[in-house]
Amino acid sequence: MAGDLHCHTKISDGSMGIDELIAFAKRRGLSTISITDHDTTASATRAVVIGRRQQINVIHGVEFSTMDTPRGKKAHLLCYLCDTPDRLEGLCRRISESRKKASMDMIRRVMRYYPIPLEMIVKCATGSTNIYKQHIMHALMDAGYADSIYGELYHTLFAPKRGAALVDMEYPDTREVLDLIHSAGGVAVLAHPAAYHNEDLMEELIPLGLDGVEVWHPDHSAEDNERLLEFARRHHLLATGGTDFHGMYSAVPRSLGSVQVEDSYISALLSYKDKTRRKNA
Repeated sequence: MAGDLHCHTKISDGSMGIDELIAFAKRRGLSTISITDHDTTASATRAVVIGRRQQINVIHGVEFSTMDTPRGKKAHLLCYLCDTPDRLEGLCRRISESRKKASMDMIRRVMRYYPIPLEMIVKCATGSTNIYKQHIMHALMDAGYADSIYGELYHTLFAPKRGAALVDMEYPDTREVLDLIHSAGGVAVLAHPAAYHNEDLMEELIPLGLDGVEVWHPDHSAEDNERLLEFARRHHLLATGGTDFHGMYSAVPRSLGSVQVEDSYISALLSYKDKTRRKNA
């Protein structure tokens, strides 16, 4: 059996609750998942406990939004199996405050064109630690202004560099976040590097202690997968992957487990963590 190590819930920008997602994973026949909500540890511990009850192995995870500052490119770091999540709370709060500010600015801009009440957007974001663009679009759908999350209106409002309502938020530097993940006893994996064009950054992070690379992702081609797996092997890095599941908040349909990681790679991740823990004991 295989696993899906990249999933999101309502705690960030997914459409399923933790319980629903874990029950769905069981129905899909997955042996292991990781719930990697954005910039929050709120779901991780709870998911591990629920998974144990449902007899699903849930790996503690978080996905951090960062900036490769020298290049001005976004980069995401997945943090797995963190020993002391409390050490990441300051980082989570800092990113959350930046996201809140950007979200409120975007909402104000949207309301210039579409007079929807704030309460509609807040309702769509119920359970999340923040308001994301998907929640704003969901409210616009409820109000009859759009017929999909990622349709023409989404691109009009939020397309990179030209969206009428887009407000970019400030992200912490990737290298700083890598250090914080390690200080909290986590395993740091660069998420979807081919999709975000982070290959140069990937090289630079190796001497800084990068632990792994997300090889298998829906936005990676077969050639990307092959190239990244060879890169991981050459540099003795972990290879991970997953669906980047968001439920109905995905730009294209992605069923949970449609991108899977073989058990051997999951075992390598768990073994790597055990060795690191013993080394630091």
